[in-house]
Amino acid sequence: MSVTDAPPTHDELVAKMTGGMTRPDLPRFEGSERLRPDGRPKPAFRAELRRVPNVINALEVIATLAAPVAVVAAVIAIGHPLAVVAAVPVIGTLQLRWFILHHEAAHRLLFSHRWLNDRIGINLLGWLPMGTGSHFYRRGHANHHRDEFGPKEPDFLLYSFYPISARSLRRKLLRDLVGVSAWRITKPRFTGLVKLKYVPLSLRFFAGQAIVFGLFWLAGHPWLYLLLWVLPWFTWYQFINRLRAVAEHGGMTRTSDRRNTTHHIRQSWLARVLFVPYHVGYHLAHHVDSGVPARNLPRLQRALEEDGYLPAAASWPTYRALWRSLAAGSPQRLSR
Repeated sequence: MSVTDAPPTHDELVAKMTGGMTRPDLPRFEGSERLRPDGRPKPAFRAELRRVPNVINALEVIATLAAPVAVVAAVIAIGHPLAVVAAVPVIGTLQLRWFILHHEAAHRLLFSHRWLNDRIGINLLGWLPMGTGSHFYRRGHANHHRDEFGPKEPDFLLYSFYPISARSLRRKLLRDLVGVSAWRITKPRFTGLVKLKYVPLSLRFFAGQAIVFGLFWLAGHPWLYLLLWVLPWFTWYQFINRLRAVAEHGGMTRTSDRRNTTHHIRQSWLARVLFVPYHVGYHLAHHVDSGVPARNLPRLQRALEEDGYLPAAASWPTYRALWRSLAAGSPQRLSR
């Protein structure tokens, strides 16, 4: 292979594929009484922020586990096909809530007791909604936080090339809604049955789905497993999960300044209900210090703004404004 045929280095890929949404005009931050120059909280403030709210999280877990059961029970009680149709996006939204709590557990922030954190957050919440209940996600996600857009970034392609055309974004979202994206995610679980290395993960995946199917069967409506568990995850869940993910890092780049690796969007009650529950929308604060429990991220975010780390002009007013800019087709920023 000649020098000219050599594959591009990761730095070259970063330069070519990322950075279309960064802000080169951000002022230098020198630190404050509460924050270090890179935005991380100083020891006293950090100790306050890192307290895990065990009781509140336990109540959230119970509510999150019970919500799909309540929705399915309501559909059965109504007994009309339109109830099934209406429940699909509701279940998909609730499945996303399971994933967000699983994400919290991956950071060991769901419960301060590690065994409880892993059994509930990893092995249960990370298992039944089309997962394996293993630590596979935790290991990959650690690389995401250790070096955003780095060589081991698991979602490098997901965040790359923005801004894209509105047509391209619609095409991606359509693939999500019709199940193409979900099939790409689940296909390895099927092929893993004949690959010795991946057999344990595949068996765990199918065992989890057998349990969910069994619950529908015990309720007397086994066919609802396909309509109210598989279908929501294959369609609506993928749709809102992409919208959430690209709003976090779409068009940003690899840099030590996390203001240009992660977007911050002003949070609204509707967004929190639909696709950024449990304060996961405070994603810049989460990347500044990934050891802060989600419930304390709003407090860290306020400090980042009040102390001057994040200027007001660097926050997006709404998700819609950011999505419009992500689909602007060129690295221009729309009026905020």
